[in-house]
Amino acid sequence: MAVSGRKQVDLLRSLAAGSEEDFDHCCEPCLTTGQRIEAHGFCGICQEYLCSTCLDCHKKAKMSKTHNILSKDELDKSHTKQQSYNECTELCSAHKKEVIKFYCLSHKELGCNDCMTLRHRTCKIEYIPDKCRGIADGKEFDNVMQKLSGKLKEAEKISQMAKERSNDINECNKEIIKAITEFRKEINDRLDQMQQYVSTTAEGIKTKNIKIVQKVLEECASMISDIKSLQSKLNVNKSNHQNSQLFIDMKRAESSLKSNELNDAEKSLINTNMHYSFERNSDLESLLSKTRVFGEIVSHSCYEPPNKMKSVDRLIRKEEINVKTSSDKTECCITGCAVLNTNKLVQADNFNDKIKLVSIENRRVQEEKALDSNPFDIVVMSQDQFAVTMPFNQEIVVITTYDKLSCVRSIKVNRTCYGIDYNQDCFYVACLSPSSVIVLNTQGDILNNIPLTFLSGYVPYIAVSKDSKLLYISDFGNNSVVSVALQGEVTATYKHTDLRGPLGMLMLDDGSFLICSFDNGTIHKVNGKLKQGNIMCKGVKYPRSICYSAHHDEVLLVDMITK
Repeated sequence: MAVSGRKQVDLLRSLAAGSEEDFDHCCEPCLTTGQRIEAHGFCGICQEYLCSTCLDCHKKAKMSKTHNILSKDELDKSHTKQQSYNECTELCSAHKKEVIKFYCLSHKELGCNDCMTLRHRTCKIEYIPDKCRGIADGKEFDNVMQKLSGKLKEAEKISQMAKERSNDINECNKEIIKAITEFRKEINDRLDQMQQYVSTTAEGIKTKNIKIVQKVLEECASMISDIKSLQSKLNVNKSNHQNSQLFIDMKRAESSLKSNELNDAEKSLINTNMHYSFERNSDLESLLSKTRVFGEIVSHSCYEPPNKMKSVDRLIRKEEINVKTSSDKTECCITGCAVLNTNKLVQADNFNDKIKLVSIENRRVQEEKALDSNPFDIVVMSQDQFAVTMPFNQEIVVITTYDKLSCVRSIKVNRTCYGIDYNQDCFYVACLSPSSVIVLNTQGDILNNIPLTFLSGYVPYIAVSKDSKLLYISDFGNNSVVSVALQGEVTATYKHTDLRGPLGMLMLDDGSFLICSFDNGTIHKVNGKLKQGNIMCKGVKYPRSICYSAHHDEVLLVDMITK
């Protein structure tokens, strides 16, 4: 078998060498093919010993020709790879021929000599070969490994959650398809029943009219037969000159001509409803013309908070969250806030025409969305959807947090809308011009319009009882909160000497609610019957809106967080 020139030379060298012990270092690439060949150089970048042939190739290859190579003369008995572990070998991404040797403490950046000279001249710099000695046995390595282990567990946990969520999504979709199919079958069965009823009715009319027509045909046939018989007798008597009998038959004929039987038959025929048609049900036809008449996919929260809202007996002031961002053109005026089921705080910045998504955990604005008008109040609809009132546009805008903040649809209300609440798939919106509460479904159809004749005319907020039977309206100008039934009847009014300019409200699980007293910076707790109330907190700077985070068991206000 023929052997190539290079392999033959290397093989001879290997045989001549006898064993690995005859020289200090073996060529590591050749070792991978089972050949023990003496090394003639060392690559500091690749951390490999190379024979003369591999060394020549290494110097010619585009990717390795700039590597730092130690010749055979520079290698001695004491040189080992262990000694080179403190040497920097990774090339800089910005300066391809330079090795990363420095770390900028000021900017937390790695770089080569050129990087430090150009961008970090005045910074505090560490020389990596000096700093890395013994790092593998230090606390920093253990801390990094510990954090990576924690991050790995978190990633694995979220990955498992994602797999479970994928299964949940598939199961949810199966249930939706099943529900749609069952609903379609129910509709088909009901339509079949309705069709059968109308068809049976039409068949009944047909049978009745056919009987009448048949009776008229029979009567006419009998009359025609009688008339022809009389005509025949008259002609026979005339031909036979039977004048006496002719007289008798003529009188009988005259008598039959006076009969009303033919007129009665004609009337029966005229009265027969022979011209009838199918008239479509206008309500059903109008219903079918609507886009969502069959139904729609409604998002329900699958998030379960760790605990329900506890009884709020006191409020303790904690740190503030700064919600001002670099793109704000003026001071922030948060007129509405709500906590999403994803434990994010969403706020309506009225002065800056923005919706802001705030991380409660990190205490900072995570995302913001500019709107074309001033948003006012906010209410959560589902896990990743909320609605915001736009008074000057006279509309409700539904916004999703899925992927990023984006508008889903707009619902026109044709009046200046301020406070909003959401309960049992319906919006409850407090409006001015005229002063009223309108109740809408999620498609925007107005289900109820409740006049608020008592309202003083300043921006009203609204809260709805859990059973949707009572509406609580903040009456800023009259320093009161009013409860209204769905029929428009005022059931109770709450006043307090320290309730000055009431605005935003928060319903609690026990049927009571918290309300912001804007003018004197107090928070009041009022029972559902508006008979009792007390001050929970003082010294709040102009509180406008209030909401609750079940995850942290915190009540959140415009400029403060309490627990």
